[in-house]
Amino acid sequence: MIDTMRWENGKLVLLDQTKLPQATELITCEDYKRVKVAIKRLEVRGAPAIGAAAGFGMVLGAREAAKRPDFLGTLNKIKDDLISARPTAVNLEWAAKKVYALAVKLNGEGLAPFKIIAELEKLAVKIYNDDIAINKRMGEYGAEVLPQNTVLLTHCNAGALATCGWGTALGVVREAHKQGKLLMVYADETRPLLQGARLTAYELVEDNIPVTVITDGMAAWTMKTKGINAVVVGADRIAANGDTANKIGTYGVALAAKAHGIPFYIAAPTSTFDFTLASGEQIPIEERSADEVKQFRSEVTAPAKALTFNPSFDVTPAELIAGIITEYGVVTAPYAENIKLLQAQIKEEL
Repeated sequence: MIDTMRWENGKLVLLDQTKLPQATELITCEDYKRVKVAIKRLEVRGAPAIGAAAGFGMVLGAREAAKRPDFLGTLNKIKDDLISARPTAVNLEWAAKKVYALAVKLNGEGLAPFKIIAELEKLAVKIYNDDIAINKRMGEYGAEVLPQNTVLLTHCNAGALATCGWGTALGVVREAHKQGKLLMVYADETRPLLQGARLTAYELVEDNIPVTVITDGMAAWTMKTKGINAVVVGADRIAANGDTANKIGTYGVALAAKAHGIPFYIAAPTSTFDFTLASGEQIPIEERSADEVKQFRSEVTAPAKALTFNPSFDVTPAELIAGIITEYGVVTAPYAENIKLLQAQIKEEL
């Protein structure tokens, strides 16, 4: 299992994903601002992974806040600052708010800041460990819906590198491979930052899982000519009606899958659901720097005067989705109704 991050001697150590696959370099975060930079730069990326990183970032931030007269006020500002790093992925907001809520609760019980910080650290570690366990359960549920002799297409990277070490979409792939159901994975390279080519292919090659890299523009033709019989991707935010935000290009893959009669699945933990949003139209879409489109790792790829449009995500409407694979099972249409049932089940367990 790829070691995406680890909490070591009170510091967060991250695998720098911007350097893969050419180099394996680690980043040591000693304060929350370095965690925010790592999230912003995509040194750590993927909704579950940045959620876990934010949890540890809040612990680092709490140590800084403890030096100030207004512990909770300072920690609240740190929470908001971390959340601002990437607005679309709801796991970031979920984890930061979860850690902050515990701090508020313990402060109300009269605990001293140093005791609160110790409890926040336990919670951050639990978020990390829970993610791995959740992903393995999702993998089992997801493998059940895949056919024998699966030829699967995926987009971006929703694997160990996007989580705390196992994967959402690639967790399904890993379980299907373990069960002997998987023939081939076709991985879109995922422009403009090539997370599919650099990261998904890297993970699958490391695990000896058969993978073929294709450009994003080849997805539809590959579906038609290579026997694709399933598509599984991750998610960064899922609205209450099932509309799903994921890496830019996912919507086009879903449309192509629909045209070819191929089931299109989302694999995501319930922390990725945003029950407060009625539909995908309300999901905030992050737009990133023009440099990501006009150059790659300092190599210029477009004229300087050319305009750019660089949304990091798009939204796939629920009607194009065959099922949403979660740690509770596979949610299917009618999504608005069944997501409400899922939300109620989660509340019962809290």
